[in-house]
Amino acid sequence: MITLTLLHPIKSTPIQSWRFERESVIRIGRAIDNNVVLYSAVVSRHHVELQRTGLHWKLINLGTNGTYLNGTRITQVSVQDGAIICLARSGPQIQIHFGRDFPKTQPEAQHNARYMQVEDVHTKTVTEEETTEPIILPQAPESEARCSSTQQSRNISSSMAFVK
Repeated sequence: MITLTLLHPIKSTPIQSWRFERESVIRIGRAIDNNVVLYSAVVSRHHVELQRTGLHWKLINLGTNGTYLNGTRITQVSVQDGAIICLARSGPQIQIHFGRDFPKTQPEAQHNARYMQVEDVHTKTVTEEETTEPIILPQAPESEARCSSTQQSRNISSSMAFVK
């Protein structure tokens, strides 16, 4: 199982989570044929793909504006549990957890304010037939719009998210 959590662009707290139990490939982008659809000017139609290989997950950038992991632009990389990716330098940030439910109490939550307990976040187990309503995301000031490991704030310009 893998859980993708969309983080608030300013507070870095969870906004929405999607849980995939059996998929071996998960696509994220602006086009409606993705598993997770994010409406943002900086997100490509097919921006990023997660591929399961055995017990490990690989992240593959497909987007023109790039995908960032820990502030570094990537093309293809193995992903660790808890990683936060950024779609484009100023785009949505998504935290990745796999192999378990998002825990009700995390050791990190006691030390890091950007994590919330699962009851504070909308989590959805995704099935083929389900679609959720778009979410309008807040916008960070342009001066804070950098996806780097040193800055906590991210910008999502007029974004909405839903899952297919």
